[in-house]
Amino acid sequence: MKFETKLLHGGISEDPYTGATSIPIYMASTFHQTKIGESKYEYSRSGNPTREAVEALIADLEGGTQGFAFASGSAAIDTVFSMFSAGDDFIVGNDVYGGTFRLINTVLKRFGMTFTVVDTRDLAAVEAAIKPTTKAIYLETPTNPLLRVTDIKAVADLARDHGLLSIIDNTFSSPYVQRPLELGVDIVLHSASKYLGGHSDVIAGVVVTKDTKLGDKIGYLQNAIGGILAPQESWLLQRGMKTLAIRMQAHLANAKAVFNYLSDQPAVAKIYYPGDPNNPDYEVAKKTDASRYGAMISFELQSGLDPKKFVENLKVITLAESLGALESLIEIPALMTHGAIPRDIRLKDGIKDELIRLSVGIEDEKDLLADLDRGFKAVQRS
Repeated sequence: MKFETKLLHGGISEDPYTGATSIPIYMASTFHQTKIGESKYEYSRSGNPTREAVEALIADLEGGTQGFAFASGSAAIDTVFSMFSAGDDFIVGNDVYGGTFRLINTVLKRFGMTFTVVDTRDLAAVEAAIKPTTKAIYLETPTNPLLRVTDIKAVADLARDHGLLSIIDNTFSSPYVQRPLELGVDIVLHSASKYLGGHSDVIAGVVVTKDTKLGDKIGYLQNAIGGILAPQESWLLQRGMKTLAIRMQAHLANAKAVFNYLSDQPAVAKIYYPGDPNNPDYEVAKKTDASRYGAMISFELQSGLDPKKFVENLKVITLAESLGALESLIEIPALMTHGAIPRDIRLKDGIKDELIRLSVGIEDEKDLLADLDRGFKAVQRS
């Protein structure tokens, strides 16, 4: 099946008990066992029909064999790292989500894990960072919030050559744009609250693997740790995923229009967008799909212009954390999503105070551009 068809008919697309085309919300904590050890479901932390349906669907969409749904993207990341032990080292991209930075530096390091931070676009630097204790390479691509693009296949090949696992956060792209497992990556994860859910109504995370032994390890930890996605949220996530393709088409078209608009604004000092031919990562981004560069755009205002005034004067674009929703969402990373990162580290990584991150939604293009005009007029009046 093609991707668009898999969204509707992939995974478990109808209830095996009733034939319902919408998998019911099985609000059960436990299940009747007719014989000990022979029941398909025992306890909803270990397995639930509604969660199983969304897990099967994301596995299909990412080209994997096993999918796992969690209570949040952070829970998914934490469970993946729980496969490892004290003393293990990880190579991590230098431009990761602030919540991932927080998890690494305030939780995982306390458990004896070590992390070597590099720009994963630089393969020589990645290889040079490998130690005898290194177990995995963890990265985002495109990154959050500077939208840097790493050559996924090259990193996956490098990891395999050195006996390491490759782990990619695919939140910013969604499987509509890129499918890292098909490029050799071992583990793909998402904050499913974003493009997969798409409607700002669910907090969820997912993990997908192709190797069954690796999947079995994650499945064991999902049950042991217990950060599972509840039935109601599983149903919402699956419902949202069914419209991913049609939503992404509108997201991507609007993003190109917004990029073209921002390119002509004198108040903009720099734009971060993988589809920009002047972007140093443009050729790498084209390897994924020359017509799909995602719908995230970050841009810096000229020095002296107030990003708070810009975002607080918008009327259509919503000032909020998160991304990948139907509605356009805008935020200031330094004050919001990346506020947990110390300023000196943030500035070293290129996340300036004037940086604004925009998740382009599916509103009418003209309304979006008119709203951005409103923001620029507000900062230029000050």
